[in-house]
Amino acid sequence: MKIPNRIQPLVDDGLIDDVISRLKSGKEADVYTVRCGDEIRCAKVYKEATKRSFKQAVHYQEGRKVRNSRSARAMGKGSRFGRQQQEESWQNAEVDALFKLANAGVRVPQPYICLDGVLLMELITDADGNVAPRLSDVTFTSEEAIRDHAVMMQYIVRMLCVGLIHGDLSEFNVLMDEQGPIIIDLPQAVDASANNLAPGMFARDVNNITHFYGQFAPSLLKTRYAKEIWALYQEGKLTPETVLTGKFEESNQAADVGAILEEIKAAEEEQERRREGREEEQ
Repeated sequence: MKIPNRIQPLVDDGLIDDVISRLKSGKEADVYTVRCGDEIRCAKVYKEATKRSFKQAVHYQEGRKVRNSRSARAMGKGSRFGRQQQEESWQNAEVDALFKLANAGVRVPQPYICLDGVLLMELITDADGNVAPRLSDVTFTSEEAIRDHAVMMQYIVRMLCVGLIHGDLSEFNVLMDEQGPIIIDLPQAVDASANNLAPGMFARDVNNITHFYGQFAPSLLKTRYAKEIWALYQEGKLTPETVLTGKFEESNQAADVGAILEEIKAAEEEQERRREGREEEQ
């Protein structure tokens, strides 16, 4: 196929030999399968901010640290240079998260390089060498659903233990290969300790995954992993080896009205996300 303009510089530099096909067009990026020497990889081309439909991105970026003080000031002022730095920060966040999570034992695609808004990374395939399906396209027995749900809860715990929340986790951004689930799409990854909306985003991530697997194993719908994990995290008791029960006892303290309203708002946003996810599949 014709080489997209954004990928051409990587071809010119010898990082990509050929563009095979467009794999997916999403709200934040277009993804292509590409040939690099003897390997088939994927190239994620981030859309410009004006063309990106990812809603309320600023909420996800709250608390992110910018190493360069000049860049941080420019981003705060909203200057042209600042907007450019904001874009680079958005793109680099995914690369940083992928390396960080891989080191923490979370299955994610291996990143190779991010250049001029194009992330070159591993292509996840199934046992036959075809592009791996999204979790939303896979069916399970009850036993398989319970097993894979436990794996996903372990990955979510490992993410939180290194200070990250996916922020947009659902069956639409998890791939399935012969070894199990692989988490993808992390440019909006949230700083768990520095983002005021982190508790609600975390609960939404966990509940999305639980509700999906709960279609095949209804017993999962009675679990309370989001509250259990977050409570352990707040108490400083969460470790990658923590054994979860899926149970949580509410305290007798007065209800946090603000938190309740935030959960309602998050649920409404999630309905919109799922609608967009279904549209992307069509």
